[in-house]
Amino acid sequence: MIGLISATAAGAVAAQRLASAWPERTRLYEGPVRDAVGRAFGECEQVVCFLATGAVVRLIAPLLADKGTDPGVVCVDEGGRFAVSLVGGHAGGANALAVEVGEVLGAEPVVTTATDAVGVPGLDTLGMPVEGDVAGVSRALLDGEDVELDLEIAWPLPALPPNVRRPAPDAPAERGGPAIVVSDRVPAGGRVSGPEETLGTDLAGGTEETPGTDLAGVTEETPGTDLAGVTEETLGTGLAGVTEETPTAGRPKDAGEPLGAVPHRVAGDARVVLRPPSLVVGVGASRGAPADEVLGLIESALRDAGLSPRSLAELATVDAKADEPGLVEAAARLGVPLVTHSAEELAAVEVPNPSDAPLAAVGTPSVAEAAALVGGGELLVPKRKSERADGRPAMATCAVVRRPARGRLAVVGLGPGARDLLTPRAKAELRRASVLVGLDQYVDQIRDLLRPGTRILESGLGAEEERARTAVAEARRGQAVALIGSGDAGVYAMASPALAEASDDIDVIGVPGVTAALAAAAILGAPLGHDHVSISLSDLHTPWEVIERRVRAAAEADIVVTFYNPRSRGRDWQLPKALAILAGHREPTTPVGVVRNASRPDGSHRLTTLAALDPATVDMMTVVTVGNTATREIAGRMVTPRGYRWQENPEGAE
Repeated sequence: MIGLISATAAGAVAAQRLASAWPERTRLYEGPVRDAVGRAFGECEQVVCFLATGAVVRLIAPLLADKGTDPGVVCVDEGGRFAVSLVGGHAGGANALAVEVGEVLGAEPVVTTATDAVGVPGLDTLGMPVEGDVAGVSRALLDGEDVELDLEIAWPLPALPPNVRRPAPDAPAERGGPAIVVSDRVPAGGRVSGPEETLGTDLAGGTEETPGTDLAGVTEETPGTDLAGVTEETLGTGLAGVTEETPTAGRPKDAGEPLGAVPHRVAGDARVVLRPPSLVVGVGASRGAPADEVLGLIESALRDAGLSPRSLAELATVDAKADEPGLVEAAARLGVPLVTHSAEELAAVEVPNPSDAPLAAVGTPSVAEAAALVGGGELLVPKRKSERADGRPAMATCAVVRRPARGRLAVVGLGPGARDLLTPRAKAELRRASVLVGLDQYVDQIRDLLRPGTRILESGLGAEEERARTAVAEARRGQAVALIGSGDAGVYAMASPALAEASDDIDVIGVPGVTAALAAAAILGAPLGHDHVSISLSDLHTPWEVIERRVRAAAEADIVVTFYNPRSRGRDWQLPKALAILAGHREPTTPVGVVRNASRPDGSHRLTTLAALDPATVDMMTVVTVGNTATREIAGRMVTPRGYRWQENPEGAE
């Protein structure tokens, strides 16, 4: 919840604008300002104050306790010109909130966090719990010092600056200097030193949202999700026409190495540990098993194996136990989902310790081990039973698996070219990626949005299949990859060849974009107001006979048609042929819209008719939209009636 506090009439108006824009996210606080700030600070995750920053500093100073738990605070000035992230920029989400507030109010977001100011990802914003000297390592990153990246587990990370490097293969086990460690293991002694430390609580106590188990450096409250990736490998595919920027080298350690302490580092060195969500705990339970017994078992299993509970991704069990109160409560107290699988699915998993008891009870010879292993991975802790203080039989079992890291492929639509038509989600994915793959001219459009250190693999026209293979290969290496295409990546773009190459061993995320057809339609008026179809006239991948059959079908069905790839220097007869087919079913006066470089500064458009269109004026940067028999030109705009009953419509009402 976001608390909104104002002290003046202008501030109240701006606060009401936010409340109207975000009715489910905001709460207006009234009364004396000091009291309102105190109440909002204690009740909300974030606070927006329509007050001077100096006043807010004085009001919240007595309330500040810990940057990991304090709400993020944003200040908006009286004129609504600036939205200032005051405290809690990362942990409290104030930096992102300042941007959101700015978008609603038309204010300029002001973010002074050093990493954000230079485009370097904050170590506490990587989607994973972080422990250790965050400030010290961040300072080293910003100062350009060499920072070692120890990938004990290959896990997707966003692009990191060029001064972050993997250690040499022959590096000594004891080495100095600032470091970022990606690990699910607890260091010797169970502590990560650094000024950011706060003592965690006992896992079974359930008093915090995330388990601590005597770990120092706990500054985040929720386990992270799969976010981004640097394994820093060179491409090495030998693909023709592919160029690479900021190449790096080295390979991550295998995830299956023996358990033990993380590499020793000289005392006093700045060091942080990122906790990837790599561990799955399979659990079995008798009916009525207490949550404390389940939690105690999990705690001891992780502790004895030297594993961090902050890397716990999920609890897994059989479908029959989906509503078992002790398991449901344990998952809730751990802050992770309880994932269930059918008995048939678990019975098919090979396990080292099958048993007749669960087979008779729920239909599978293994619950804990099978549920942990069903998604693949390495069994780190075989099945073990809980121990009860009263000596009675155990009511819970568990097993721990390190699941394989999954690379991440985001297929991103860039829209028609105008920066303001690039979606916020697309921008976020571009900054989330460590590797960018795309056509060189599209890369140029968004190069300034990439984080420093992003590895760019670009190639020219005609290399679509190579780009798709490259993107999938990088994702399979554990990278966070963004594969870009114009418009919507799923429409005549890169999603189709990429997904044809991909399998279920990587995560694939589609990011929709504004297509050329939609951008052109918005310029022309409302030509797509009724049923419509897009047809590419390029016979490079589709035989003309197939294209012609589709054009005839659209003509006979009286559907509005948008032609992509209508004409090129070496292919100039397809558009006249397609127009002739349509002319056999539509009047010569049928409106036709021609839009070139829709939404771009050099864009142009004109409205003509089916009989008057000169195909020689059309090129590959153009989309041509041909209306149906109901389409009309109204006040210089192309309009296809929807067919509402209250509209005059030659087609009749639907």
